[in-house]
Amino acid sequence: MSFDDLRNRLESQLSPEETSLAGMTTDLDENLHFAPGFLLLSSRRLLAASASGQVREWACQPGLELRRRDHAGVVTLELMDAHGRRAFWHYTLGQDVQARRLMDAFAARILELETGQAPEAPEEILCERCQNPMVPGQEECPTCAKALLQPPSTWTLLRLWRFARPYQGRLLAGFLLTLAATAFTLVPPYLTMPLMDEVLIPYQNGQAIDQDKVTLYLGGLLVAALMAWALGWAKTYILALVSERIGADLRTTTYEHLQGLSLEYFGGKRTGDLMARIGSESDRICVFLSLHLLDFATDVLMIAMTAAILISINPWLALVTLLPLPFIAWMIHFVRDKLRHGFEQVDRVWADVTSVLADTIPGIRVVKAFAQEKREVARFREANNRNLAVNDRVNFVWSLFTPTVTLLTEVGLLIVWGFGIWLVAHDEITVGVLAAFLAYIGRFYTRLDSMSRIVSVTQKAASGAKRIFDILDHVSSVPEPTKPQHLERVEGSISIQRVGFRYGSRTVLRGVDLDIRPGEMIGLVGHSGSGKSTLVNLICRFYDVTDGGIHIDGVDIRSLPVSEYRKHIGLVLQEPFLFFGTIAENIAYGRPDATREEIVAAARAAHAHEFILRLPHGYDSLVGERGQALSGGERQRISIARALLIDPKILIMDEATSAVDTETELEIQGALDNLIKGRTTIAIAHRLSTLRKADRLVVMDRGQIVEIGNHDELMAKEDHYYRLYQAQTKQLDEVLGLPPASA
Repeated sequence: MSFDDLRNRLESQLSPEETSLAGMTTDLDENLHFAPGFLLLSSRRLLAASASGQVREWACQPGLELRRRDHAGVVTLELMDAHGRRAFWHYTLGQDVQARRLMDAFAARILELETGQAPEAPEEILCERCQNPMVPGQEECPTCAKALLQPPSTWTLLRLWRFARPYQGRLLAGFLLTLAATAFTLVPPYLTMPLMDEVLIPYQNGQAIDQDKVTLYLGGLLVAALMAWALGWAKTYILALVSERIGADLRTTTYEHLQGLSLEYFGGKRTGDLMARIGSESDRICVFLSLHLLDFATDVLMIAMTAAILISINPWLALVTLLPLPFIAWMIHFVRDKLRHGFEQVDRVWADVTSVLADTIPGIRVVKAFAQEKREVARFREANNRNLAVNDRVNFVWSLFTPTVTLLTEVGLLIVWGFGIWLVAHDEITVGVLAAFLAYIGRFYTRLDSMSRIVSVTQKAASGAKRIFDILDHVSSVPEPTKPQHLERVEGSISIQRVGFRYGSRTVLRGVDLDIRPGEMIGLVGHSGSGKSTLVNLICRFYDVTDGGIHIDGVDIRSLPVSEYRKHIGLVLQEPFLFFGTIAENIAYGRPDATREEIVAAARAAHAHEFILRLPHGYDSLVGERGQALSGGERQRISIARALLIDPKILIMDEATSAVDTETELEIQGALDNLIKGRTTIAIAHRLSTLRKADRLVVMDRGQIVEIGNHDELMAKEDHYYRLYQAQTKQLDEVLGLPPASA
């Protein structure tokens, strides 16, 4: 039976008076084999269905409690009463969000039965940007998400003026040069009229050619051509320089703003998408500014000046010439909306293609290790096919539009020919005037056709500008203080006072109180998802607390400049990140001005000096992208040296030895002993044995601190820490392979 079948079976057993409150899927059986199961909580009872179709139930009554324990990604949900465990279920971490919602709903229902009062309605959480209510359980605001899907407006391009303002002098010079160059390109057709009427036609009628007039008109044509060329080169060069600088400023500003955003922003974005925005989108805007916008300005000036000349020569013939213009303008407006939405989709699917590359190329070792090359090729092909399909839809509209504009211009030219011949036949105009008209019309319709083609590139540029301004408009959730305070000397005392934190509408921490003395080592322990890493992130001010406050030496960290505050914090992570470059550059990342002697001293303290000297170029050896040329233990010791070099007063260690072998762990542990001396240290570890040297252990569960004490004190309590310790000192089959509890 499938998960849906099991759920439907349970829901069919509910009486009309019962209300379904929550449900979750369990995907492991009692023997830890994958098998479908389902739990359903109603207002009266908790029901469970297994893969065999068996249904069990427990009435909701005071004293019942749901507890969860996880071990290596396998989670056990237990139904407890005063006498012990009544039932248990296993599931993988993928179902943990459902499980937590079920536990919250179950706890609220039991509380209601115990107190006789319905629990208070959850506090309404508003989106920080639009102030609209958030959907419970959802981390993304639906209103903002909908706004992101709206197609970009062409007016978005006007926002680029903030980047163009510093170059307004050059832009004005470029515009004047464009105006002059366009004027000179309109001179040849005007000289064609007297050349035909005063030289060629009289010559056909038997008169001698006037050499002075021929020299004058041909000289005028040559001068006009040379001036148009020189002015065209100058204006193209100046505006190209300006557009490149605007593009460079746009990339730099976007990257700088991106660096100032909090981790919360990056949690919902893909690397390939951000790379595409800063790279290809800014390049697209640069090309638009340097080429297409210049062409558009030239087209507008050419059409306006040509129309003025045509009207001055013959208003009626000019009116016939301009007839197709309203139809072309209507078509441009009609097609623009379709292209605008289409190019937005093109950008999104192209970001998906880029994201596949950004995922697989850095992780190529994992791809090959699990022989998933064909799978990744299939994933890339799927994303590429989506990109192809979206582009096909856009190209269909665009391919229909361009020939239609060309047809209208050809029809317009045919009408001008017919009406012009009629005017010549009735002596309304001369042949020279008609020839000049046709020359101007050729330029007019060429520019009109060029203007119609710019619709495509304009919408592409508008789409790219919108995606870049989506970054620039995002305000960091960790703002700089308006009136910053400064700590001349950091002692390292940390006071966490009634701290609460929500991620979207999901509460992660609630009411956390903890005081850490200078130089004290604190060990954070608890199940996955208990809030340990979140608390550390708040101390580092990667996020800001929702409630309460965190103080360093009595000063709220929100009143300290972010970069100044973080210089006092050293981080040693489970997966150390090394940048492409030499070992010396990676160690000195936090202090680029460090001397070679200081770098070597930090490496010695981190027990890294010996293996560094064994490398071909020592400290100048390249580590490769993300440190791929080094082992996990070597990368970890370099990260410890990096933390040692900045000499932080506060040290954060997140599973620093969990991914290495025992021998390497001993090496790293020796380096860590050097690192923690004289520093306030907060260490997160799943291996509880690595925290024996901690002054105090802080046990967290479901976003709260539930126990504080040393190892012996907590073991004597036989509560949360005791169960964690027992789970790690016994084999998995001893912990989870208990006989099924009876109902």
